[in-house]
Amino acid sequence: MQGGWRQVTYDLHLHSCLSPCGDMEMTPANIVGMAVVKELDVIALTDHNTCKNCPAFLKVAEAYGITALPGMELTTTEEVHVVCLFGTLEDAMRFDAYVYEHLLDIKNEEAIFGAQVIMNEDDEETGRVEKLLINATDIDFDEVYALMEEYNGVMIPAHLDKSTTSLLSNLGFIPPDSRFKVAELKSFENLHRLRAAHPYLNDCMVITDSDAHYLGDIHEPQFTMMVPEVTPAGVITALKTAYSNNDNER
Repeated sequence: MQGGWRQVTYDLHLHSCLSPCGDMEMTPANIVGMAVVKELDVIALTDHNTCKNCPAFLKVAEAYGITALPGMELTTTEEVHVVCLFGTLEDAMRFDAYVYEHLLDIKNEEAIFGAQVIMNEDDEETGRVEKLLINATDIDFDEVYALMEEYNGVMIPAHLDKSTTSLLSNLGFIPPDSRFKVAELKSFENLHRLRAAHPYLNDCMVITDSDAHYLGDIHEPQFTMMVPEVTPAGVITALKTAYSNNDNER
């Protein structure tokens, strides 16, 4: 273990009621409250192609004393899902504005896809997003790393072991010019098989998240990572250096 680093439990892929596929009980305050009940150390809000519920999420997390990161589950041109995490709300909201301009200009039909509700820290509705958030953007997968450098974030190809909307399901391979150093799985049971098939992953830190759309699906505190400090900046540092010392990977 690196000197001074600390082990924390985490769930870095959560959806609120702003994602049209998210349950309406997934409000910013409810998400934080459930994470506190489950005694998680670090959580992140990652709605589809938006960070607009992150301001409320971070305010509630601060009140509860839990470390929370603003984030987004970006959908690339190839319909590959990528978790993007940030150390500050300012960087997240700058990226939010960029992505919204690159999202397909198709209006959400709530009766078909569900509501896209923006809330404040008291779980009061303050607005709704007009564009359908589960659409793809015109951002290519191979652009995401450079964008995260520009916006001070980190990219994590999402749920690589999922049969849809993952890098491996949609492209079938890891592009040889890839630069990401952290990857996400739904289950560590698939880790050795994927590393054998895709040696690139041998040099990656691998995490697992719930991708929760319902409160009950938020992870229990069973998965851990190492951070230099228990702050959003500390989590970003750990992810950028791809240091985990995570027994769950082995």
